[in-house]
Amino acid sequence: MRAIIVLCALLLCPGPQGFGAGYTYDYNDHCRQAYESYMSLHLSDGKARIQEALRDNPNNLMAVYVSDYEDCLLLLLNGNKADYNLKKGNFDERLEQLNKGNDTDPWYRLSKAGVYLHWALVHLRFGDNMKAAFQFRKSFALLKENKSRFPNFDYNNIYLGLEQSVAGAIPDKFKWLASMFGIKGDVKKGSALITRFLNDHTYDDLFQYEAALYSVYLRLYFLYQQKEVWAFMNNNQQYPAQSNLLLSFVKANIALNTRKADVALQTLKGVQNDPYCNVFPMVQYELGSAYYYHADAQCIPYFQQFVARYKGNMFVKDAWQKMALMHYLQRNPKEAGNCRAKIAQQGNTIADVDMQAQRFSQSKEWPNYTLLYVHLLIDGGFHKMALDKLKQYKESDFPDAADKLEYNFRLARIYDEMDDDKTAVKLYQHTINTGKNRKEHFAARSALQMALIYERVGMKEEAIKRFKECLSIRDHDFQAAIDQQAKAGLNRLGAQ
Repeated sequence: MRAIIVLCALLLCPGPQGFGAGYTYDYNDHCRQAYESYMSLHLSDGKARIQEALRDNPNNLMAVYVSDYEDCLLLLLNGNKADYNLKKGNFDERLEQLNKGNDTDPWYRLSKAGVYLHWALVHLRFGDNMKAAFQFRKSFALLKENKSRFPNFDYNNIYLGLEQSVAGAIPDKFKWLASMFGIKGDVKKGSALITRFLNDHTYDDLFQYEAALYSVYLRLYFLYQQKEVWAFMNNNQQYPAQSNLLLSFVKANIALNTRKADVALQTLKGVQNDPYCNVFPMVQYELGSAYYYHADAQCIPYFQQFVARYKGNMFVKDAWQKMALMHYLQRNPKEAGNCRAKIAQQGNTIADVDMQAQRFSQSKEWPNYTLLYVHLLIDGGFHKMALDKLKQYKESDFPDAADKLEYNFRLARIYDEMDDDKTAVKLYQHTINTGKNRKEHFAARSALQMALIYERVGMKEEAIKRFKECLSIRDHDFQAAIDQQAKAGLNRLGAQ
């Protein structure tokens, strides 16, 4: 779901001019500066540039379109219901303006498709899945028509590539919506459209920033190209994150999701002095997470700042759980219990991590101290330290069945990360055999990781078998996230 907190779109060279009643699509200097400000999360600077653009030409529909980024980014990152209620009327007003353009211009449909997509993401962020699905469908239909009418208008490929990829990995519980709307997706083809755009354009172009953002998330989560994505994000010409708050935030997020806590911490510290950091408490959440996966108690004040300042509901339960577990590791049972009690009182369960935190709050048990410590080290990327710690134990040292399961899974993950596939597969299989009927996610994750190993070494049929096995394991923690990765794997291998 974090992956949900980054998106939006446009172009560099002045686009073709619209003919309807003098309305134009002029990507002038004001619009370019506004777009660059928005894509740096400098929202008030972007708004000032848009006002200048509209003063110069009130009929410039490109300025109307670019202005939608302010609402989209603010609502996606901050999740504030009061902001949502205040700004949702802007959706109808912008569409009313954009409808005044000339439909012979390729930007006519593309700009409207972009606004529909922005607000589909916003509605998804606030838990209104039905409204999000309808607006996603409208965006998809406009893009398909635009592609048919203007096949050489490659800016169309950014949103179309994103939407095709998402449709190709849609979770089972939303398949009925895709069928009803006639949406068919393909992860590889969709991602390839965006990659082609990135190869053909420079960072002067309007869509380039978000094309890069879409590409890294699609390639990471749907195509499982971790090494390629990380190389891309460390190429300053392809991904200029320095002094850019949004690109740095995303890089840190990707680092945390690929077990690089050191890089995440360094990246976020590099933009801590950006005055707009204070506008987005999610930065504090990510900083807290970076310290958390160092098993470092410095995470606690960052999580405290996040829950105190954040007006949304997503990731709140997870923040309280992380604080509870860190206090537990620090041998502070009173504060650990206080934080655990807060989980049930605040936030929502839209995100899988929050759903899991809610279950944790309803349990009277605490995790095994050693396994929790090892878990954090693995997720932070400190595999040698984790292995040295876990080698001091054997499965029989853990009397609880859930702990035995976790011990084998964590050991498998270490060997997996250290490229010892043979040992990892053996331990993953043992985890599946002993845990496939339990509520913990370890068996399903083991099947997923085995599938990824087999895919990586070219054993396609075995990979397909394991992806399907992963999907067959039900009613466990992190169900939606794990299922989506398995569905994406099957889509990649042409097995859906």
